[in-house]
Amino acid sequence: MKHTAFYILSTIAAGLIFMSCSGPQDKAQPPVAEKIEQQLIMHGDTRIDFYYWMRDREDHAVIDYLNTENEYLKAVMSHTETLQEILYDEMLGRIKQDESSAPWFHNGYYYYARYEEGGEYPIYCRRRGSMDAPEEILLNVPQMAEGYNYYRIRNYDISPDNRQIAYTVDTIGRRQHTIYIKDLETAETRPTYAEFAAGDVVWAADNQTIFYTVLDPVTLRYERILRYNTKGSNVANEVYYEEDDTYYYMGVSKTKDGKYLTISMSSSASNETLILESDNPHGNFRVFEPRKKDQLYVIEHYNGKFYILTNNEAQNFRLMETPAERTGSHNWREVIPHRDDVLLEGMSVFSNHLVIQERTKGLREMRIIRQNDGHEHYISFDEEAYTAAIHINEEMDTEIFRFSYTSLTTPATIYDYNMNTREQSQIWQQTVLGDFDPVQYETRRLYAPARDGEEIPVTIVFRKDIDPAGINPLLQHGYGSYGSSVDPRFNSNAISLLNRGFIYALAHVRGGQDLGRQWYDDGKLLNKKNTFSDFIDVSEFLIANNYTSPEKLFASGGSAGGLLMGAVINMRPELYKGIIAGVPFVDVVTTMLDESIPLTTAEYDEWGNPNIKEYYDYMLSYSPYDQITRQDYPNVLITSGLHDSQVQFWEPTKWAAKLREYNTADTKILLTTNLEAGHGGASGRLRRLQEIALQYAFLLDLVE
Repeated sequence: MKHTAFYILSTIAAGLIFMSCSGPQDKAQPPVAEKIEQQLIMHGDTRIDFYYWMRDREDHAVIDYLNTENEYLKAVMSHTETLQEILYDEMLGRIKQDESSAPWFHNGYYYYARYEEGGEYPIYCRRRGSMDAPEEILLNVPQMAEGYNYYRIRNYDISPDNRQIAYTVDTIGRRQHTIYIKDLETAETRPTYAEFAAGDVVWAADNQTIFYTVLDPVTLRYERILRYNTKGSNVANEVYYEEDDTYYYMGVSKTKDGKYLTISMSSSASNETLILESDNPHGNFRVFEPRKKDQLYVIEHYNGKFYILTNNEAQNFRLMETPAERTGSHNWREVIPHRDDVLLEGMSVFSNHLVIQERTKGLREMRIIRQNDGHEHYISFDEEAYTAAIHINEEMDTEIFRFSYTSLTTPATIYDYNMNTREQSQIWQQTVLGDFDPVQYETRRLYAPARDGEEIPVTIVFRKDIDPAGINPLLQHGYGSYGSSVDPRFNSNAISLLNRGFIYALAHVRGGQDLGRQWYDDGKLLNKKNTFSDFIDVSEFLIANNYTSPEKLFASGGSAGGLLMGAVINMRPELYKGIIAGVPFVDVVTTMLDESIPLTTAEYDEWGNPNIKEYYDYMLSYSPYDQITRQDYPNVLITSGLHDSQVQFWEPTKWAAKLREYNTADTKILLTTNLEAGHGGASGRLRRLQEIALQYAFLLDLVE
């Protein structure tokens, strides 16, 4: 049983206090970064980067500058400290601090995670045979994290005999993990001497061999798979090395039935999977289907055959099957054909049923297929906008399918569904403290016209006691990259904005897969600007229909969504009062030319390779850092992490300095850098609320 470690979802409540944070502006002077000319020459084009020197995290001058930026932000936002405390208390007050997750069953045990009052981290537990049995603590993360400023369990896996747990730990937020083995009978814990582990780990059927992924120590790029025998020497053996550095992800896992170990290499455009019988851990992995340009597939084993979800000759994917001994694509037989209007997103295989997660018109349905005769039906949902997903389904021999459900007004909920009787039972729902009542809020799905004739879905939520067409403050959020859809999910923290009159809007722009694979293809590579124009067109639609105004419109996005923020404020700065850009990828050309950065070469399928002039010119035409001009910019709050391995800290740092230099408006350009974390910010659930409270105070301070 392999799981990504997770945290209990936040909860939500209403009955909040409005507090104005208007007051005299702080007179603190912004930092002025030193300018050192650096010429960057490519394809006969010369760019001058005066802030290139900020790249070295070991340079005291760089750290001093980051501290100065943090101090400036604190001074400018000092008049909102009381508001930040109120916001923090509100968000904390919605959380049932000692909540537990829904227990799931596997191999004789019920597994769950729980928090204790005031705890930053979860405690991972199990009970044998019944939830009435005595609790066994697998990992007491609050105790394990003592003395660390950052601590995260990335993955864990239980040995097939239930006696050992292998788990991965990151203590700096840079995806560099140490692997430990804990004997669950003696509680003895020992290291595996794994260095630069990527975070995944899986047991073979012999209960003494683990497999895990290792990063290159310089580039932090996924590089190799190692095999380690816990009963033998301290030396791990290499079983696979990836020579093609354009691959984004490499991982090792196990099929649901436990019969096969799998090695996966994948980018957003193509992938390859290797397989090995789990009871033969010293054997050689073999290729399931060789990688091909623009071909993706995922596999699952059942009763001597593999199911394959693939986009081979099927843009929105189709379902195939093949005998386990003949895995090449020439042996595949079609089970579910391709449909232009339905995206196949995932599957869960059972002994008697097969579940397919499908997306139609931007929303998901669950398709239940009986294995013996192919009879099928759907689980459909009634809300105008929602998110349903296959949840944890570890057992093969069961008639119960577990799925999750949430919306902008419905707390995270877990259901068990009997695939024979079609009876559905709610087994868990995120606890909401206080007087939260979902009927006080309304969700709508709108469609904004794009400039090229497409219709962009927009999901909004607001309190029913406000006029949605009354020119309200509105926070518009977007992402639009890697085919990642922005699904409407319950966010307890956002109630602090909704109860102060905000509308919250999700813009389902191209670059995601919200409307199928074509929606993604139309927002990547040489179509990337569609992502930015879609977001702007949504903003103009919301303004034209009186949901908000430029004086009250705010926008947010993180990582590649931070790129979106940087692009739209270069293109249409007058549309927005304020922007929150989280760990923003904004120095596109320089980063994509630097092969020493962890994700650069792996990202060519998404952004293009700037060593090719066509892609260089196109990237340069939208790169937020390069396209800064002397104009009036809105207020901007930028967040960053010193140890970020996905977006290097110097990108947001340089961007803040250059924005401030070129900005001709009397607006605030603020940068906050977490010096103890990486891409995801603070690791503790309560410390994370402090970061959100700062962001919300930034927005509320600007509301006129």
